[in-house]
Amino acid sequence: MLLCFGSAFGQRYEMVIRGGHVIDPGNQVDKVQDILIDKGKIVRVADSISDSAARIIDAKGLYITPGFIDTHTHVFVGPEAGLFANGVNSVSPDDFTFRAGVTTVVDAGTSGWRNFRLFKSQVIDQSKTRILAFLNISGEGMIGAKREQNLEDMNADSTAALILKYPENIVGVKIGHYNGKDWAPFDRAISAATKSRKPLFVECHLPEYPLEYQLAKMRPGDMITHSFENIKERMPIVGADGKVRLFVLEAKKRGILFDLGHGGAGFWFDQAMPAVKQGFYPNSFGTDLHRFSMNSGMKDMANVMSKFMALGLTLEQVVKIATWNPARAIGHDELGNLKEGAVADLAIFRVREGEFGFVDSAGTSITGTRKLEVEMTIRDGKIVWDLNGLGAKKQK
Repeated sequence: MLLCFGSAFGQRYEMVIRGGHVIDPGNQVDKVQDILIDKGKIVRVADSISDSAARIIDAKGLYITPGFIDTHTHVFVGPEAGLFANGVNSVSPDDFTFRAGVTTVVDAGTSGWRNFRLFKSQVIDQSKTRILAFLNISGEGMIGAKREQNLEDMNADSTAALILKYPENIVGVKIGHYNGKDWAPFDRAISAATKSRKPLFVECHLPEYPLEYQLAKMRPGDMITHSFENIKERMPIVGADGKVRLFVLEAKKRGILFDLGHGGAGFWFDQAMPAVKQGFYPNSFGTDLHRFSMNSGMKDMANVMSKFMALGLTLEQVVKIATWNPARAIGHDELGNLKEGAVADLAIFRVREGEFGFVDSAGTSITGTRKLEVEMTIRDGKIVWDLNGLGAKKQK
């Protein structure tokens, strides 16, 4: 049934985007179509839309997709020096998301049950970017190495209770940044995730937990990030023989989701290249956006997507990994697609042809021939990024 968001027949809608190549993996759409938008929602997607609109966007030669979803960020920005939780090491999301086509971010456990409310009032409620969150099993979140080791502050019941209080904001539980051998933090994180019926998000920085044991403890639908890192604190997924380890493949087959988690140190070509050639690539493109990663090899979501195209993935594959896959992984399948009635979050971009360099966390580069450049980002039916004035009034 056609959804109508106006009261008058023949009404003038807010926006129509015409002639763009729509890639919407959630609805298996991959062709040139028009999109009609009104009151923050997608009214219709069709081969041709003649309805009048206050704003007409000519997207001929461009691609239109759902807004990208970044499953691994640190956006609990605040005044504290040297910290991620309420600190300057996190970044204000609106400053960096829209220019890369991102409309939704998931904060990766920067806050815990003790300080999530501050994060919500100070950042989540003040941002145009949709911000969801994994809640750290550590009560104060990423408050510094010493305080993140406090087992007494890792309370499964308190964590689960807060998640159940804010189900519209919190998508799961995060464990990471623990240096001990005691499995209590991991077990409590799983307990909190189970009690709240949410997935577990496992970051690295767990040097005493063997990777195989971590994966064995995880449940189908749980996520592990920094999938292609190659640093001392965790065994890499690719063995000395150049093959993805059997227990890693078995974990993926069992339903464990592998997030990219690029960050400043979490992505290495010597892991990603052989893995991709063997058909192993991430379920989601968490960038690990923070103060340091955006100025190193990671750059932003569009660069990460382009990087994986240079590694051999198709445009359609990277769009799915940036939209529909993460929407389902975080339990928000109302996002990441362009069906009628869905929130109007869109990325409009071109694919430039040429010779482009892409850098990993080791400072190694590869060359690709295609690169995404975001022309426009629409969030909740409003233009929030317009690189070349597609939606602007023309000067007479």
